[in-house]
Amino acid sequence: MSLAYVALGSNLEQPAEQIRAAFAALANLAGTTVLAHSSLYLTTPVGYLDQPDFINAVALLDTELSPYQLLDGLMQIEAGFGRERSFRNAPRVLDLDVLLYQDTVLDDPRLSLPHPRMHQRAFVMVPLAEIAPDQHVGAHGPAAAIAAMLDCSGVYKLV
Repeated sequence: MSLAYVALGSNLEQPAEQIRAAFAALANLAGTTVLAHSSLYLTTPVGYLDQPDFINAVALLDTELSPYQLLDGLMQIEAGFGRERSFRNAPRVLDLDVLLYQDTVLDDPRLSLPHPRMHQRAFVMVPLAEIAPDQHVGAHGPAAAIAAMLDCSGVYKLV
């Protein structure tokens, strides 16, 4: 079994409900248990700004899947939710990204671990820091310290 962190995001078709349903879908992946998940966070868009706000979260998984099998499973979940990839940073029903997988370091066209931009994104680091403040993100340091250095003005924890 391996520990993996997955980022979840949605800004279409009742995004909070999409994220809650995605937590359940993650728990249904073969050989996978959801050990923890963050609160839901309302976040302003990054990159393409002319779109609705997002709901973001992070989940901690214990999985028998390899990093590539996990990626494939996440892409199947996205497809089942109706994900369309029209352009970079486009609005989406569901976005799932492998952030970390144990201490695995990968850099290939299909999967990069740790996720190459996660340490720059408050909408990822704040929920990660909530459930794993001491989790190291590559050479960037622990999640809580990284989150504390980011501009978190567009990240709002939902009750």
